[in-house]
Amino acid sequence: MRTVGFCLILLFVCGAAHAQIADSPDESVAGIPVNYTEAKVGQYTLPDVLKLADGQPVRDSATWFEKRRPEIVRLFEENQYGRSPGRPADMRFDVFDKAGPAFGGKAIRRQVTIYFSKDKAGPQMDLLIYLPAGAGKPVPLLLNLGFAANNTMVNDPNVKVGTFWDRRQNQRVPATRGFGFMGVLPILEKGFGFATFNYSDVDPDAPGAIAYGVRRLYLKEGQTESASGGPDEWGSIAAWAWGISRAVDYFETDEDVDAGRIAIMGVSRLGKTVLWAGARDTRIAMVIASCSGEGGAALSRRNYGETIGHLAAPTRYAYQFCANYGKWADKVDEFPVDAHMLIALIAPRPVLLQTGNTDKWSDPYGEFLAAVAAGPVYDLLGKQGLGTNKMPSAGEAILHTIGYFMHDGGHGPSPADFPVFLEFMRMHLQP
Repeated sequence: MRTVGFCLILLFVCGAAHAQIADSPDESVAGIPVNYTEAKVGQYTLPDVLKLADGQPVRDSATWFEKRRPEIVRLFEENQYGRSPGRPADMRFDVFDKAGPAFGGKAIRRQVTIYFSKDKAGPQMDLLIYLPAGAGKPVPLLLNLGFAANNTMVNDPNVKVGTFWDRRQNQRVPATRGFGFMGVLPILEKGFGFATFNYSDVDPDAPGAIAYGVRRLYLKEGQTESASGGPDEWGSIAAWAWGISRAVDYFETDEDVDAGRIAIMGVSRLGKTVLWAGARDTRIAMVIASCSGEGGAALSRRNYGETIGHLAAPTRYAYQFCANYGKWADKVDEFPVDAHMLIALIAPRPVLLQTGNTDKWSDPYGEFLAAVAAGPVYDLLGKQGLGTNKMPSAGEAILHTIGYFMHDGGHGPSPADFPVFLEFMRMHLQP
């Protein structure tokens, strides 16, 4: 029942966001046709992940880390997500709830406000943490990137009331207490900590909202939200990923958390976000991406389900990416990167892709093929990729250093997925 409880919140949060601002499969989205026929995918050739820009092959780990990996990171920054700044000089942590008892004494609750500047009224995010009571040593931890305010996520009346971005009012408003579906105890009982924060604390999930999130701290003098910078300036996904790194900054200061064993998890657009966060920040030990689809783990060159054109349409999610991303919609075969290269950037760290066999919009087969194509980098670094070119059936998990699991169902995690997540974490994050 506890496992089901945890998954219910994932389904609730993902489902709520999906119902508000995502599309169900249709024959056309934003005036762009949608293909769901495998025979119409077309032919394509993926960029060689192990070939340098000068055409030389990558044959050893030193060349990968010193040359090829930085090349690929720059290509994603310039053509998809945008360039992000580093840790802000004036960032500070306010641990206002250090050791609150929770869940009948089985957990310790910790709450931290991370201020991104000297101005306490400026951009900030609230980080909610639960640790197993009496752990006695630093614990590995699962950080969830959430769609909702922390107080709506758990059945704990002592969690600070957060805010959410109201698109109609174009402002942050207090969040009413939600259903509290999230069952944290199963995670703690396995020896892991759990943390979560609301992605909209970092950057509102809305077009034209750059002046209300962390990105406003980096606007040049005289800039407005309608003149936000160059074609490779960071979009919302890069900002949310940046927020994950700031949470990791905090974990490095917390003596009860093993900051070298942090797993991150996100669903849908937040699945895209955790992949980019794991690609950029090598301190992150594991990535679990659920139904990340186009712009995440699904191959862009496959004309199946959502495409770059659908994502980057001005009426849809162009604000989540850099301005350069949209120019590849009509010439995807020239796109300098693809999803297999994003997955490869996480190597040699573990990455688990979870999807659903009826979530055609997110292209489950495209995610599998991307994982296969990332395998040579894992092999080069002495780790095991999927080890097969045959897509597994629904319910059949592959849990190597690259993991892939497709449930029998649609978008977002299901109750049967959560034990797979925990097993993957146990395999790779617990000695």
